[in-house]
Amino acid sequence: MDAGALQVLISQLTGIATEMGAVLRRASLSPNIKERADCSTALFTPAGELLVQAEHIPVHLGSMPAAVAAAIAAVPDAGPGEQVVLNDPFAGGTHLNDITLVAPCFAGRKLVGWVANRAHHADVGGMVPGSIPPAATETYQEGLRIPPVRFTREVAELVVANSRTPAERRGDLEAQAGANAIGVDRLATFADRPLAEVVSYGERRMRAALAALPEGRWDVSDVLDSVGPAPSQQRPVTIRLRLEIAGGAATFDFAGTDAQADGNVNAVEPVTVSAVAWALRSVVDPTAPATGGALRPVRVVAPAGTVVAARPPAAVGAGNVEVSQRVADVCLRALALAAPDRVGAAGQGTMNNLVLGGASGWVYYETVGGGQGGRPGRAGMNGVHTAMTNTLDTPTEALERSYPVRVLRYRLREASGGAGRWPGGDGIERAVQVLEPATLSLVTERRTSRPWGTAGGDPGAAGENWLWPGGDEAARRPLADKVTVQLAAGDAVCVLTPGGGGWGSPPAPQTR
Repeated sequence: MDAGALQVLISQLTGIATEMGAVLRRASLSPNIKERADCSTALFTPAGELLVQAEHIPVHLGSMPAAVAAAIAAVPDAGPGEQVVLNDPFAGGTHLNDITLVAPCFAGRKLVGWVANRAHHADVGGMVPGSIPPAATETYQEGLRIPPVRFTREVAELVVANSRTPAERRGDLEAQAGANAIGVDRLATFADRPLAEVVSYGERRMRAALAALPEGRWDVSDVLDSVGPAPSQQRPVTIRLRLEIAGGAATFDFAGTDAQADGNVNAVEPVTVSAVAWALRSVVDPTAPATGGALRPVRVVAPAGTVVAARPPAAVGAGNVEVSQRVADVCLRALALAAPDRVGAAGQGTMNNLVLGGASGWVYYETVGGGQGGRPGRAGMNGVHTAMTNTLDTPTEALERSYPVRVLRYRLREASGGAGRWPGGDGIERAVQVLEPATLSLVTERRTSRPWGTAGGDPGAAGENWLWPGGDEAARRPLADKVTVQLAAGDAVCVLTPGGGGWGSPPAPQTR
């Protein structure tokens, strides 16, 4: 194909994935999907290789090829109108909240490809509302685990029966199925187009981008603050990376990373691959199409049994949301050594997971934005979701309409970004009061360590978690980075998210 026709084809296919995401959000019932856009969509080749994706959630999209591969392997005879569902982290999933539906697309008897979407369900059972229990040490404690199986009414009802919010689950699953149905209809019209060329083009672009980088080997590391709430779990975990670039290819080797933890701060290998893919694409060629071909010149070495490639029955609830952020940080840190003029300082480095659930049958889940790192030539953005997440904060109106809560504070956390020639962005202050007794769970990071600066810039401020008894800020008490507590009616939780690191040495103070 000539360049113009190829670009038109890529845009048309990407439009299908984008439309799937719009259908999913509009048809869903939960604020987490409808308002926060905690969902992702993509198209795949007949062999299951990523064809195109919508620009949704990096940690969803980079790991979705593993889910599609698992679906094809488990149900190779999936026919027209059928779909496969899964959330098993050890069979293509990420953490149990992320339920994936995969559907084959046929034009007559020809398999054109596959469509898939992944959405975070606010509750799928487990030992605490929200299904990301900070104290979990095994995946069995985190909720319902679904291996790749045909999606039927009976399977949907099994999910519904295991959730504290059954109506939401039923509605969100129906929205996912409907989004895939739209994708199948649209993709079928491309049965005679050269779809394989899209994937090959992605490979050519990545090889060219890697060949333009200096060859070499760089070693970096970073830490996760803790693995859980128990005293024995309040210890740092180190992620180590060796990046090697040579011959138009790249190797990301995580040998030396700490062993999987006795808490829920563990990632399965597809999550680690997704962080590598996002960091690499962001730095070397952000305009290149995100296809499976782009990863052909990339090798990821993630030793089994470590926090970046956990084995069952490890708890993995925080792997998707927190370990992925730190893997992205170490990848960016290494790439900053290879291409210092392209990489900013560290962003907030956490998703600040906030979960509330009440006995009257509601569960509120949110990740809260923070500071972006300063970038060469530009300050970091304030109060945004960074790196492996691309969601939104829940609007106050939607939050108070949907749940028995009141938002007491929602503002930028001034002066939390690191100083630098290009300073880091500020974090957010978010205080939410419960109007009835509720269970609070927090899974957060960068409460001890701080988002690092680059090229002489200062680190961003560490995050903080506070309990306001009776909603009284003057009586506030600190909360750990990972904790579950029972709240009385009127209590509030206040989360102060980290700022981004600064880039470049701060300007010298002015003197008269």
